Amino acid sequence: PGIQDVTGVSSSQHSRCIPAGPGPFPGVIDMFGGAGGLIEFRAGLLASRGFAVLALAFFAYDDLPRVLTQLDLEYFEEATDRLLRHPKVRGPGVGVVGVSKGAEVALAMASFLPRVAATVWINGTSFLHGTPLVYGAVTIPPIPYHPERSLLTDTGAMDNRAVYGDPRAPAHRASAIPVENVRGKVLFVVGEADRNFDSKLFAELALARMPAGSGRILASPGAGHLIEPPGSPLCSASTIRSAPRPLAWGGQAQPHARAQEHSWGEIVRFLEQQLGRSGVAKL
Repeated sequence: PGIQDVTGVSSSQHSRCIPAGPGPFPGVIDMFGGAGGLIEFRAGLLASRGFAVLALAFFAYDDLPRVLTQLDLEYFEEATDRLLRHPKVRGPGVGVVGVSKGAEVALAMASFLPRVAATVWINGTSFLHGTPLVYGAVTIPPIPYHPERSLLTDTGAMDNRAVYGDPRAPAHRASAIPVENVRGKVLFVVGEADRNFDSKLFAELALARMPAGSGRILASPGAGHLIEPPGSPLCSASTIRSAPRPLAWGGQAQPHARAQEHSWGEIVRFLEQQLGRSGVAKL
């Protein structure tokens, strides 16, 4: 599918948010998670900070598969190449921002694609879960889900933190994303009250295998799974199309709000440090 170039948010399957001005601008790919579809608000906010942003859907949108059955890394490599070919995008590398399943994808991109220079991983995993990753002749098998371990909260939401198998088990070693091959830098943004993943564990396991100095963890006690830009309300539970009940995301209102404000500043600074500043006025 074609990528539409826009100066604001669009309803295209893939949309680019390009700041005003001649550029060139540092390029960023922005992805969300298991809800699927195309979600663009963070891309628009990053564009207001001087980044040329490609908001990327990877399932459940337009002519993409309705259900995620595998992650084909060539799709994400093509998105990287297309973004870098844009005349207003400054290379040689790009940044990637992902949350939840999108963070899993972002870490895989950082591990396999040499032009990924900066990765922001927000409450994700460092192992393949549920769906395999394929890239040419390479296949990484997933750790299977264990839906029978899901618990119901007092409000009837599903707490899925125990659904994911222990990544430290020897049987799951082949499912690890090969982060030892990361060439760029990775910022792991962790909410310690995440009820979807044990995100801090996944970040620590990844960091232990990465090249020295290539990553750091920004952990926030009391923050839940959906760490979004500042001003976004705490979403402690919501529905997604793949789940029979609302999912519990966790978090307490005040510490989550503080984490969103602090992490947003850190994310923008990290991307500027790794990709360069654009010089445009910041909103």
